[in-house]
Amino acid sequence: MNTLSINRMGEQVKRQYDTTSRRAAAQATRQSILDAATHLFAERGYAGTTMAQLAECAGVAVDTVYTVAGRKPELFLRLVESAISGTGDAVPPSERNYVREMRAEPDAARKLRRYARAVREMHARLAPLLRVARSGPPEVAEVWQGVAGRRADNMRILAQELAATGQLRPGLDLEEVADVIWATNSPEFYCLLVEDRGWPPQRFERWLAEGWCRLLLA
Repeated sequence: MNTLSINRMGEQVKRQYDTTSRRAAAQATRQSILDAATHLFAERGYAGTTMAQLAECAGVAVDTVYTVAGRKPELFLRLVESAISGTGDAVPPSERNYVREMRAEPDAARKLRRYARAVREMHARLAPLLRVARSGPPEVAEVWQGVAGRRADNMRILAQELAATGQLRPGLDLEEVADVIWATNSPEFYCLLVEDRGWPPQRFERWLAEGWCRLLLA
């Protein structure tokens, strides 16, 4: 009876270990593909990077790239989602740590300061992909535009949450609040000031938070 129990326990532990190992291996393969794509897209451009080159750089078979990441447009979307979330996977907005922190914060100014920090961290990762999108074919532009549209929808939600604090400037329309934040939190805006004009990222974060507070809050 004891021997049987020990065997069952051992089998259960082994299965759990095997599952964990497979997950870790799959995550490592996915990250290798994403890292290779980021490097090659930045070095050779989107059109100049073949799936065979990407597979060789990642150390996997071409079929593995298609299975894990899909075609090139899907792979580029995965890169964007990964840069937004700061992980190897897409994370819904409501599940991101900074969104949870902002929603738990009752003060509008502190919400905006927390978001400015998230934007600065996110756009440091997105900036290389913006350069790819600027020089890429229409399929890449469509991916980028789709992400921008989702960002606009999320800013409408943020505008409603700011209004719920009762701290917005009187007379402001919620669509205007959402549009102002959407325009100034874009990767393009970050690159203009940080990359083109040489602002330190922390200066951009402070300026963004202060600007939002002055423009939007009473």
